[in-house]
Amino acid sequence: MLSFFKSRWFRIGFILFVVSVGSSSAGLVPEAEIETREAVQTAKETPKPTAKEIVQIFQRELLDVMKQGEALGFHGRYTQLEKPILNSHDLTKVVRIVMGKKWRGLTAQQKTSLSEVFSRLSISAYAVNFKVFSGESFVYLSENETARGGVIVHTLLKRPEDKDVKFDYMLKKKGEHWRIINIIANGVSDLALKRSEYTSLLKRKGFESLIAKINEKIDNYAKQ
Repeated sequence: MLSFFKSRWFRIGFILFVVSVGSSSAGLVPEAEIETREAVQTAKETPKPTAKEIVQIFQRELLDVMKQGEALGFHGRYTQLEKPILNSHDLTKVVRIVMGKKWRGLTAQQKTSLSEVFSRLSISAYAVNFKVFSGESFVYLSENETARGGVIVHTLLKRPEDKDVKFDYMLKKKGEHWRIINIIANGVSDLALKRSEYTSLLKRKGFESLIAKINEKIDNYAKQ
């Protein structure tokens, strides 16, 4: 009889043990999944850069390239500046604003072509206008919100060997990220200048002439 109870309780105990372990195993979360959850949670908790920080990060990267400017040459500066510019500017939005109502009249292919060539022009312009370092530095002045939910960051480019230049950066949200959509240098809007030039050329000579003119500018920049 004793042996019967022993064997019986042994079997019951063993069954309970298996059930317990099975239940616990079913509730375990694989290590890889835990790491993924933690990464997602960290990404959610990491604050996105403010408009001011976007401008300051870009300015630091711009100065870094200027310090290597002569050694890099035009193509080297272009390559080094491409990512910082695309990460801080919303060039697609800029070209839409530049074209104004004319943008609606373009085909999907024309919009793509214009956006691509405009991006190359913007990067080329930086590569040619910020090619030599002579002790320059950027100074943050202030910032203010616009009526339409944007932010204008006011800065000053200090130039030891020349007059300082005031740069005002207008930024808007693209999704969760602030992006530069216009730069005003000493009161002159780059966006306004391009709008006047591009819309006039498009009206007088058509889309292909506009693309050809922008490509010509890029080629001229590359020779400087």
